[in-house]
Amino acid sequence: MGWTMEKCFSGVLSCIMVLSMVGVTVGTKDLVLQIGGTFPINGTGGWQGGQACQPSAMMALEDVNNRPDLIPGYRLSLAWNDSLCEPGLGAAVLYDMIYNPPPKLMLLVGCSTVSTTIGEVAKNWDLVVLSYGSSSPALSDRKRFSTFFRTHPSATVHNPIRVKLFQKFGWSRIAILQQTEEVFISTTKDLEKHCKDQNIEIMTRQSFLTDPTDAIRNIKRQDARIVVALSYVVSARKVLCEIYKNKLYGKSYVWFFIGWYEDGWYEHNLKEEGLNCTASEMREAAEGHLTTEALMWNQDKQKTISGMTTDEYRDRLNSRLKLQNDRYPEGYQEAPLAYDAVWAIALALNKTMMLLGKKNKSIDEFVYNNKEISGLLYDTMRATEFRGVSGRVAFSTEGDRIAWTQVEQLKDGKYHLLGYFDVHTDNLTWVGEEKWVGDKPPPDRTIIRKHLRTVSLGLFISMCTICAVGALWAIILLIFNVMNRHRRFLQQSHIPCNNLVLIGIIFCLFSVFLLGLDGNFVPEDQFTHMCSARAWILSIGFSLSYGSMFSKIWRVHRHVSKTRKENKRVEPWKLYLMVTCFVVIDLIILTVWQIIDPLKRILQKFPLETPPNTVEDIKLMPELEHCESSYNKVWLGVLYGYKGILLIAGICLAYETRSVKLKQINDSRLIGMSIYNVVVLCIIAAPVSMVIVSQQDAAFTFVALAIIFCTYLSMALIFIPKIVEIWNNPLEALHAHDTATKEEEEKYQKLCRENEDIQRLISEKEEKIRLLKRQMSERATMRARVEAMEENHVNGSDVPQPQMRLRQGGGRNSVSGRPAVRIVTPEAITADAQVARINFDISESYL
Repeated sequence: MGWTMEKCFSGVLSCIMVLSMVGVTVGTKDLVLQIGGTFPINGTGGWQGGQACQPSAMMALEDVNNRPDLIPGYRLSLAWNDSLCEPGLGAAVLYDMIYNPPPKLMLLVGCSTVSTTIGEVAKNWDLVVLSYGSSSPALSDRKRFSTFFRTHPSATVHNPIRVKLFQKFGWSRIAILQQTEEVFISTTKDLEKHCKDQNIEIMTRQSFLTDPTDAIRNIKRQDARIVVALSYVVSARKVLCEIYKNKLYGKSYVWFFIGWYEDGWYEHNLKEEGLNCTASEMREAAEGHLTTEALMWNQDKQKTISGMTTDEYRDRLNSRLKLQNDRYPEGYQEAPLAYDAVWAIALALNKTMMLLGKKNKSIDEFVYNNKEISGLLYDTMRATEFRGVSGRVAFSTEGDRIAWTQVEQLKDGKYHLLGYFDVHTDNLTWVGEEKWVGDKPPPDRTIIRKHLRTVSLGLFISMCTICAVGALWAIILLIFNVMNRHRRFLQQSHIPCNNLVLIGIIFCLFSVFLLGLDGNFVPEDQFTHMCSARAWILSIGFSLSYGSMFSKIWRVHRHVSKTRKENKRVEPWKLYLMVTCFVVIDLIILTVWQIIDPLKRILQKFPLETPPNTVEDIKLMPELEHCESSYNKVWLGVLYGYKGILLIAGICLAYETRSVKLKQINDSRLIGMSIYNVVVLCIIAAPVSMVIVSQQDAAFTFVALAIIFCTYLSMALIFIPKIVEIWNNPLEALHAHDTATKEEEEKYQKLCRENEDIQRLISEKEEKIRLLKRQMSERATMRARVEAMEENHVNGSDVPQPQMRLRQGGGRNSVSGRPAVRIVTPEAITADAQVARINFDISESYL
């Protein structure tokens, strides 16, 4: 109403002075017992339940005063004023009542904020305070509110039934939205305690003062589905409007509101409160919400202490209220509590008067801080118990009302009772049928179903079929090699290495089958073994196949790079040793990896996805299995580094021997081409497979095709020319016979070794001949000098002549025409003898 505090105070003061003088009296009794009261009626915020509770209290006052057996000789008077549900104004009204006679025996208050202020102050005058409309759990604190009672149950009485409903519908995660008032803060703390005891998660707790917009958005951001809203009705309408704007209603959401709002609360005062939602939008958002409240209306048909049944009381109250468009005023649900509160005061006064009469004392002796009378009033109020229009009225040691609670659901615009809950027996009685969109309670969160991404079955079968054909072809080629192992053409390509290539290819093709096995076929506890099998089989298969090709190309390079005087023969055991070394290195790396940091199953999670063709609130969480270890990159780096060195060395050797064609290794060029093929595909496949690892089908396809191309091309390049050759020359054999015995094979090998020894001996003899020829050339030079000296002697020279031996020749001297005479020295005779001996040795060697 826009009052300022000064205007409120002056207005209340004048009103209280008048009421305190004349009071509100009913009946023919002469003496007056006055109580004070506050009713929130015309406020703009908070609970304005005095609109219905004040007429109800006045009805009770009339009925009490009409009972001659109740407080005989006295009539009960009520001095009251409007508190607007503002604690400051409530305090002002209290002081006016205290300091204006007559003294008030008790106080009747409503609205939690006002009750908190009055209840905490009234104990200074030893005044008993009884509230008909205060639910704040804080008021149960006997240290702060030592003289406080209430017929309105504490807000905490709602929490046990809320938790019971959470359990009934399988909700284990909730959110709380509260207005920042003490009553709701205390209720939230109590609810959190109950939820913690029952292992119910409170995912978020949002609070607001006047505008719930941000709080609602945070709840939406947290994906909360079950929300408990605690606020006064004005704020509740704001909350509901934001619920509609943010689409937080319908099949996926359940909202809990307080049950003491008046019927149709979500449609009232929308324009007056400036809400940007229409009545139809509010109805749409409110549909299906649940409310919990204490039972404020007696559920049976029995007569109450006033002599009326609950239905008779309802009819009387409705006749007194000014209903507009069949709309009940605020506080209509709490009206029975105000009625029973007056009766509780009357019964306590009546009992106190009886006790004082036994002591020859009177209630008229009451003054503030009278410990004796105040103590009797407290004790009699604590012991008061009767059947009222709100049900059984009794108080706990904390002054709280002992009451049942009920749960209702808004269905088709009307509240329908679903059940009752007795907190003392922990019994939930379900009497109604809840209604849900989709015919089942919504889940407390988005249902997240794990979806394991696996290789497409069709793709897996296709690749495995191709690999199976390749493995079968490799087995056929192995049989082909064994059956034709004595063919010269195959012997010259080194059959054992070819067989190792085929065995490695079979291993690699089998690894494709292992790479495609995933959660569809392998249990989770066995997947770790699958990870190890993949690494071992693929790595060893690569070393067998590529290592064999590498050893053959190394053998070719060895032949080319040796000088003529070096032994160019490479023993077969050296090739086997090389392949064995490659495999042993693999075994060492894989064993250390397996022991120190074994591979295990790791799940890669992806963003949530909405499944197609579903109306349920379900999200899919895609997961992809990977084989990884704690230091996976380090181990892969070691393994890839070692394999990379082999690839680089192999392609270098293949390049250097690209134009070499040896009879001893007739497929050297084909081996080089196979190495080119393997290196190129490995260089492409390794990094690309690491990039597309999150795409299971693409990664599997790429790796599988890389292995398939490597193996198929290698088999085609190495073995098809051999098959063609054998096909074209079916009768060609190593010897005259199609087969050779073991003795013949050994004899052949022996002859080959002897031939190599003779060739080595010939090379040595040729070197000696070259040296002797050089010596002979030197001797010829010497002879020329001797002849020159001879001529000089003929001409009369005195030069000494060496001893010479004349040998008659068949020719003549070119100058004199006489027969040629060869001058033979001892040194010449020795050289001729050595040459003759060497020629004889060579002849014997050939023989």
